[in-house]
Amino acid sequence: MNPPSDAISALMEGRHDDPFSLLGVFPGPGGSFARTWIPGAETVEAFDLSGASLGTLAMANDAGPDAEGLFEGPIPGDPQPVRYVARGHGSEWSVTDPYSFGPVLGETDEYLFGEGTHLRLWDKMGAHLIEHQGATGTHFAVWAPNARRVSVVGNFNAWDGRRHVMRRRGGVGIWELFLPDLGAGHAYKFEILGSDGRLQPQKADPFAFAAELRPRTASLTTGPMRHVWQDDGHRAHWASVDPRRVPVSIYEVHAGSWDKDENGWFLSWDALADKLIPYVVEMGFTHIEFMPITEHPYDPSWGYQTTGLYAPSARFGDHEGFARFVDGAHQAGIGVLLDWVPAHFPMDPHGLIRFDGTALYEHDDPRQGYHPDWNTAIYNFGRREVSSYLVNNALFWAERYHLDGLRVDAVASMLYRDYSRNAGEWIPNAEGGRENWEAVEFLRAANRAVYREHPGIFTVAEESTSWPGVSSPAPAPGERDGGLGFGFKWNMGWMHDTLQYMARDPLHRQHHHGEITFGLVYAYSENFVLPLSHDEVVHGKGSILAKMPGDDWQQFANLRLYYAFMWGYPGKKLLFMGQEFAQRGEWSEERALDWHLRASPAHEGVRNLVRDLNRLYRDTPALHARDCEPDGFEWLVGDDAANSVFAWLRKAPGEKPVAVIANMTPIARAPYRIPLPHDGRWREIMNSDAADYWGSGLGNMGGVEAKDGAAWVTLPPLATVMLEYEG
Repeated sequence: MNPPSDAISALMEGRHDDPFSLLGVFPGPGGSFARTWIPGAETVEAFDLSGASLGTLAMANDAGPDAEGLFEGPIPGDPQPVRYVARGHGSEWSVTDPYSFGPVLGETDEYLFGEGTHLRLWDKMGAHLIEHQGATGTHFAVWAPNARRVSVVGNFNAWDGRRHVMRRRGGVGIWELFLPDLGAGHAYKFEILGSDGRLQPQKADPFAFAAELRPRTASLTTGPMRHVWQDDGHRAHWASVDPRRVPVSIYEVHAGSWDKDENGWFLSWDALADKLIPYVVEMGFTHIEFMPITEHPYDPSWGYQTTGLYAPSARFGDHEGFARFVDGAHQAGIGVLLDWVPAHFPMDPHGLIRFDGTALYEHDDPRQGYHPDWNTAIYNFGRREVSSYLVNNALFWAERYHLDGLRVDAVASMLYRDYSRNAGEWIPNAEGGRENWEAVEFLRAANRAVYREHPGIFTVAEESTSWPGVSSPAPAPGERDGGLGFGFKWNMGWMHDTLQYMARDPLHRQHHHGEITFGLVYAYSENFVLPLSHDEVVHGKGSILAKMPGDDWQQFANLRLYYAFMWGYPGKKLLFMGQEFAQRGEWSEERALDWHLRASPAHEGVRNLVRDLNRLYRDTPALHARDCEPDGFEWLVGDDAANSVFAWLRKAPGEKPVAVIANMTPIARAPYRIPLPHDGRWREIMNSDAADYWGSGLGNMGGVEAKDGAAWVTLPPLATVMLEYEG
């Protein structure tokens, strides 16, 4: 039973890759033989888990001078988990031996992991509080196939990588260890010895459910989810509808700066629930979309450089608080979307970069593995374990936190190998092209899995190019032809063209009429979301209000015109926080929104308009039921560039049609002839120039009469009017 002295030396020095061959309980003649390493102990007595003594172990004096704290000796019975009582230097403590327990992971888990088809990796990898062989403790598992040694280190072992070296499982490169008696709330990382013998920076757990608050970077052990969900009705509703044919109006939120507490600190999830959810209900939005709330070290990254894809950020308190928030939103009828970032990851040393001493999650060649725009690493989408890690993450947020959807960031950067690169800075695909087919297959796999496993969820792509079929169904695995499988795509072209048009002096808009009409040429090529997102109000771009031309009144009038135009335009809606009350200043993550502006009638008028637009959009099927289908739109006036007037019809089968009319100049036009498909009464259901919105109050006295296929309509200055057919 005496191991070679060099093996003991390797164990003591943290170089040994198989501590289970040296430590634990082994079958022996007439019983078992136990060996344990307990630094600081002078005597050690062994007990079974019921508390019965198994005898005293002797100090392993023959193991050499470096083996201080190593004890061994025979114990009765077959091998079993044991607990030691150690005494030394006037102290006594208990240690349940992790090396006396068998493995937790099974062969099926290993096989599915290696194949890249495991769909519940978060239940197996990372840290889990479990019952195992009669003991309660935390099971750790991590993928590090090229490591020479992996240890769990934390506040429970003085961050000493020699203490809890893990067991390597099979050939897939998973390391695991069960630490009995270790509960929730402990800080931990993985200490990894690379294949070259170099010690890596201690790594946070890629599957951690919680993490320390920055600037600390350790992962935290957690217990099973305690929250009891009460949102069956909400989830059943969304599983029963086609999201393309129901109202979807999204309020984009940066959780860290929507508002602050009295000390200028982040609101907790519970405080956000108390304030944000009622506000969104009042405003009539259907969904909240959070910019990334996964753990990240750097506040100004807004969460887009995440180091903890499975952990809600500690900035907002208890990680289960996010579950409480989502459930509260669902019970109020509000969906919750997460901005998801699988395109790249930061190169912080405690993160995924060169995780086991090699380019494990990323490409080794910077022409494929480095992103010049963000100084980040790019996932190796062609590696099945990496793709599986990300697909599982998408499934995790839908499963554990009941999210209603994922907005996938920077899709264009994933689709093209030459994205933001000059000639010679990228590697063509096997056919010599620029398409990143590995990323394409990953995106398809993620969408297939999410839609298959979680009916009612939808995904949205931020994709800024003309890649075909972004929101078309994904083909079967391995097939090239087909779409990417997203539910929706952000309409970046609409956003760019319309904001460019609105920024022009109304006098010049007649010369740029096509900036509005062009969007209708491709409006149904994808299932579009119209995004006025955070990207439009940062980096010197100012607020949406600040983009509008003219004096103060005209700026507000232009903004109201634009919002009503947007809500009448085909496509789902997205508005970034603060823009609903016409925030004047550019958004900054460092401060709360300028809520004091609501005391101004001009700002509150815009807020009231957005509220009413949302309610009108929700309650009027003609405005939402055919957002993504061409039979829901018909031009009424598309060629009046001289007057900068646009008019169209929104319609849906069996529903009252709505005429949307936008006057893009400060000149009131009355009367103005609008062709209409039905004679009779058309009720004015929206007027962005109404006095309630701080407008001039010019309008149509409740409605107009259409005769012989047209009506004479009053068009207020810089305003959008909507008329619903009554018959």
